[in-house]
Amino acid sequence: MLANFLIGLREGLEAALVVSILIAYLVKSDRRHLLPRIWAGVGIAVVVSLAFGAVLTFGPRGLTFEAQELIGGGLSIIAVGFVTWMIFWMARAARSISGHLRSEIDRAADARPWSLTAVAMLAVGREGLETALFLWAATQATARGTSPTGPPLLGAAAGLVVAIVLGYLMYRGALKINLSRFFTWTGGFLIIVAAGVLAYGVHDLQEARFLPGLNNLAFDVSHIIRPTSWIGTLLKGIFNFSPATTKLEAAAWLLYAVPTLFLFLRKIRQRTHTPPRPAAVGAAPAGRN
Repeated sequence: MLANFLIGLREGLEAALVVSILIAYLVKSDRRHLLPRIWAGVGIAVVVSLAFGAVLTFGPRGLTFEAQELIGGGLSIIAVGFVTWMIFWMARAARSISGHLRSEIDRAADARPWSLTAVAMLAVGREGLETALFLWAATQATARGTSPTGPPLLGAAAGLVVAIVLGYLMYRGALKINLSRFFTWTGGFLIIVAAGVLAYGVHDLQEARFLPGLNNLAFDVSHIIRPTSWIGTLLKGIFNFSPATTKLEAAAWLLYAVPTLFLFLRKIRQRTHTPPRPAAVGAAPAGRN
């Protein structure tokens, strides 16, 4: 549940940050009449993201077990690819996202009426689709056999609610968050979460008989960490840890987590050695110059 809360918080805060920048810039530039276009784009993005999540959740039902495992494993690997790209993109663009969005608004406002709606829809929709895909993959890994509306998604919903509140407070100028530091810590944590999702995706492909080695275990500590124990549930819910892990799952985890963390930390180190810029990004209140 904690992992899903963090996913919802991080992705939701990215989307909330985008929306607050779009709205604040229009208000400060005396273009309040364009705000309905922004909200229309946000609404379309939310509907599309929810529909995508529903398709992922209910689409595979009725298929054979092997087909479900094949689809689940493939989508888990795709989700890891998307979230990895998102982590590195935000690590690079956290300090320049405001200027980029403002230039997009200026171009869209001078174009056709629906252009500004498209800017908001694409900016928020990207976060929504990534969130739906990664949450689905993480939930499949941690809550197999339970209702898709159970505690894992409650954690994500709680994260989204907190993100919306933080986004509103940033827009009102009541709160400023060091976004560079926030995305650094959450990025590192999500790499570990993504490694677990990748390993479970490999396990799904093994159960689908697409990959070999289902019974070839790297280790089995089930007698120490029982899957039904509180610590087993906690490790499974946060890191997708399996007490009985195949060699192929362990190899996938290591081959993803070690180099990805190394590259991520190197990217962060390079960013800290660039000329200093304000790391705290918060939209000014409406009407402030």
